[in-house]
Amino acid sequence: MTDLFHESDSDVGSDGHEDTGPSDRSARAERRRRAKKRAQRQRTIFTFVAMVLGLAVIVVGAILLLRPLFSGGGEDPSSGPSDFPGPGVGSVEVVVSPGDSGAAIGQTLVDAGVVATVPAFVAAYNANADAAGIQPGTYTLMQQLPAVDAVAALLDPASRSDSSITVPEGWRATQIYERLAEQLELDVADVEAAAAEVTLPAEAEGAIEGWLFPSTYSIAEDAEPLAVLQGMVDMTVSVLERNEVPQDAWHDVIVKASIVEREVSREEDRGNVAQVIENRLQQCNDSGRLEMDSTLAYELNKPASEITQSEWAADTPYNTRVIVGLPPTPIASPGESSIAAAANPPAGEYCYFVTVNLDTGETKFTGDYQEFLAFKEEYQQWRESNR
Repeated sequence: MTDLFHESDSDVGSDGHEDTGPSDRSARAERRRRAKKRAQRQRTIFTFVAMVLGLAVIVVGAILLLRPLFSGGGEDPSSGPSDFPGPGVGSVEVVVSPGDSGAAIGQTLVDAGVVATVPAFVAAYNANADAAGIQPGTYTLMQQLPAVDAVAALLDPASRSDSSITVPEGWRATQIYERLAEQLELDVADVEAAAAEVTLPAEAEGAIEGWLFPSTYSIAEDAEPLAVLQGMVDMTVSVLERNEVPQDAWHDVIVKASIVEREVSREEDRGNVAQVIENRLQQCNDSGRLEMDSTLAYELNKPASEITQSEWAADTPYNTRVIVGLPPTPIASPGESSIAAAANPPAGEYCYFVTVNLDTGETKFTGDYQEFLAFKEEYQQWRESNR
């Protein structure tokens, strides 16, 4: 009986199930392989979806980050259009201040409702070659204008709602008084009285000459001469500060710059004349005298060509053929380029110069005295030919 039971057990598999043979084992292996492949495919799909979602997050973030850069300096597009379609409505007065940049003017116009955005105005300003000629002053403009129309309106004299006065470079104070009196319909004596009340920097040493900055100034209908003149002086101080001129050098720089202004007619010569002034003060001509015709011409208030021999020999504070060093005051109102040249004259050996052609302003410079004499002869020949 025991042998019979042992023979029956030999047909039962080790897992307690009846083993049907090699084909059953192969089926089970195939099922396991398919299950493993299915799990791997699910992991791959999950990874791909995660990558797509991550990329989408990056793209959306980049769009949100960069959108302000392309929509006008961080402005919310929903707050209004980047530019008005026009043609404009109503009117408003706006003030362009001296020294305003395109962006500053744009902000003024945005605040007044003239243009929609600063970037739109700046783009129109930069696209118009004449925009740099927009003058300080008060303008009456329509609101809700396209930016290009706003720039055009600021360039149109008809848009000005005030008057203005232009002070040319190289003018002396008396000339400025006369023009201001004419503009304000006053007597020159009234303007001169106002000039005496102007607050000058201590470095001016009480003399207003040279401190009335040459520029174009806006004048309101009820403007007082004192306010206009004070604005000119304040502008000179601003220019000195902008050019980083040390305050203790203001007086001498303005005096030198005024001489530069009166001695040259070409922009490219300003630095060279400033160099000559500096070198003569350092006695490149063995005397320390400036020997500039313009200083005595200022004192006598007549052209250098009309000064007599006795006047050239006179020992006066402005006769720099006689005195050593600078004259006591400026001799004209210098512009910014002359101030910059006087504050920082280029290094070099120039000690002499002659304007050899009064029509073109051609001026020749040298550090050699004999060459200087040749330049003088060239001028004399030009003068004889153009008497």
